[in-house]
Amino acid sequence: MADSAWCDITSEDADQLVRFYEAVMGWKKEAIDMGGYSDYVVMKPDGTPVGGICHKRGVNADYPSGWINYFTVDSLEVALAAAVENGGAQMGKIRHHGNDSFCVITDLSGAACALYEKG
Repeated sequence: MADSAWCDITSEDADQLVRFYEAVMGWKKEAIDMGGYSDYVVMKPDGTPVGGICHKRGVNADYPSGWINYFTVDSLEVALAAAVENGGAQMGKIRHHGNDSFCVITDLSGAACALYEKG
């Protein structure tokens, strides 16, 4: 069974959206340099990471708007193949975060999520 490990939201204006969630949820932000603009990791007031708020450009240009849950799987390759074989779709290339790998997919309903394999 996959566990939810992370969530991101991609927006045309991540700066405005991060201010919204700071005000509504009390989250704090940490800017991540994306080469000319910043995306954000958001954290609870105690410093516990909640997820990311990203601009819909660069590596995230093709991501859908809305929150995307990242589900941990044992094998990204096996899970991606199963998603496609069962009517889902892979969105973009496999990406890496350190030794970890992930890829966004859509399910049969068109909802997006990401499959995440710890390295």
